[in-house]
Amino acid sequence: MAMTPSAPHFGRTDTAAPGTTEASATGDPGAAGDPGTGDAPRRYASGRQYELRRGEAFAVITELAAGLRLYSRAGVQLTETYGDGDIPPGATGITLAPWANRVEDGVWYLNGKKQQLDITEVSRNNASHGLLRNASYELVDESEFSVTLEAPVFPQHGYPFLVRHRVQYLLGEDLGLVVRQTLINDSQASAPFVLGSHPYLRLGDVPASDLVLTVGAGTRLVADERLIPRSSEPVSGGADLRGGRTVSELDIDVAYTDLTFDGGVARQTLEASDGRSVSLWQDENCGYVHVFVTDQFPGRPKAVAIEPVTGPANAFNSGDGLRWLPAGESFTMTWGISASL
Repeated sequence: MAMTPSAPHFGRTDTAAPGTTEASATGDPGAAGDPGTGDAPRRYASGRQYELRRGEAFAVITELAAGLRLYSRAGVQLTETYGDGDIPPGATGITLAPWANRVEDGVWYLNGKKQQLDITEVSRNNASHGLLRNASYELVDESEFSVTLEAPVFPQHGYPFLVRHRVQYLLGEDLGLVVRQTLINDSQASAPFVLGSHPYLRLGDVPASDLVLTVGAGTRLVADERLIPRSSEPVSGGADLRGGRTVSELDIDVAYTDLTFDGGVARQTLEASDGRSVSLWQDENCGYVHVFVTDQFPGRPKAVAIEPVTGPANAFNSGDGLRWLPAGESFTMTWGISASL
């Protein structure tokens, strides 16, 4: 049985990091630790917590995996979260580089030479979620409404390239959340990559099962039991989410492409019966979206991950969505979360 994570607490971290606050967002200023009273400062399993506030919008970004731990507006929680002593359950909110999702058997070939990545999804014998899932990201820049974090990927077995992954979170004037993920190639050769992120969306206290999920995509990738895509096909029947389907009817872990872009943006939406909605949008550099509906998220009967990705699982072998970044150059994908409340 899944355990419910400890209640989240947002506020001061173990050190007085730039971008963090001294007071708790839960209204208990002393809970974070008061140097004047000798109380120990609060520590978090996901590292330093960077809080962003703009009007009614609030976001918490973590040092671990440059993750999105929480985004809310007017007190309405728009992403799933987790407790202070927990690492992101189900990879919630983490960023993904230099590949997203899976590499089959952790094996791919570079100029005919076998590359062997560490197996990090033992149950399916795959290398999963890139090389920075457990990495600490350093602060690069901050302003009143934004924070930018960065971590390097050093050359190693299975990925002999030196790259940096830079992630900026920004609360916009409309109170929406904007995320820019940039890969910078410091190698002497072109480096292959797929970028992505793994947020779980929600709409306050409305059970996820009661929401209607709409995904504007014309093609789905057909995967095997190890979640490795083997083919693609036009969406049809229950896999066609263009007209919306109630989440209670869904049990899927599938990538979609041929997204519907309007003004350079594709948008996937969860909507409640009262007309309120939360959406994930992504730019045209991000041509795939992975949708994961699960009953295994701690403390939630169902949860919905809507993952913006530049390519699908196993892109290092299939070539689908795979990009090669020239030496000294950079690439940016942009996505975000908006809501109608």
